[in-house]
Amino acid sequence: MMRQDALPLYLQIADELRRNIEKSVFNVGDQLPTELELSKRFGVHRHTLRRAVDVLRQEGIVDVERGRGTFVVAPIALPIGKRVRFNAALKAQSMIPSCQVLRIVKLNADPKLAQQLDIELGASVILFERLYWVDELPINISSSYFPNQRFPALATHCEAYGSISQMLLKEYNCDHLCRSTRVSARVARPQDARRLKMPANSPILLSESIHVDQTGTVIEYGVTRFRGDRMELVMEQDT
Repeated sequence: MMRQDALPLYLQIADELRRNIEKSVFNVGDQLPTELELSKRFGVHRHTLRRAVDVLRQEGIVDVERGRGTFVVAPIALPIGKRVRFNAALKAQSMIPSCQVLRIVKLNADPKLAQQLDIELGASVILFERLYWVDELPINISSSYFPNQRFPALATHCEAYGSISQMLLKEYNCDHLCRSTRVSARVARPQDARRLKMPANSPILLSESIHVDQTGTVIEYGVTRFRGDRMELVMEQDT
């Protein structure tokens, strides 16, 4: 039953369908009722129903397949282990990621960056920030901090590579290993919510990682904000 509140009808419908999915009325892989059936159920025109379904599609909760219907989709699983395998993990799930560079800037290390990167306070740091997509769905914002002294001319290489691990290996003969990862749940900051096309106050998974080279020297502090509604982080025990 539709709530008589200030929300437009299509958003009320999207909310109810979202709750149905969360309560397993519709499970992953299930096809939603047809447009005609849902239009009759909610007492709205098909145009309004399509707007509601499009909200869920943009959130990555459903996939609309032309000629077949609308299906509930599974979260995207990303393994977290010693090796950084973001692109490979997505491709293994038949997903092709794309990346938009948001900024490459030089900073002076504040107390937190100095501690995380094991460098002196005020030392030069390169921030490389990207927005990642799968199809039309933005899935995470990744901010990588590198000690500038360790990687001269890093900014000139960042946009040329789709993988940080490959860039570090080919340009600096440097391995890229994860020493530690801390994951917590947060509410998305307004700017992140806009970039990730999420409603205000939506949950994210915040991942903070320390990466080292083959000698154990810290080379990167990474902060990644994942969509909490579409991503699963799977902790792996490397052998």
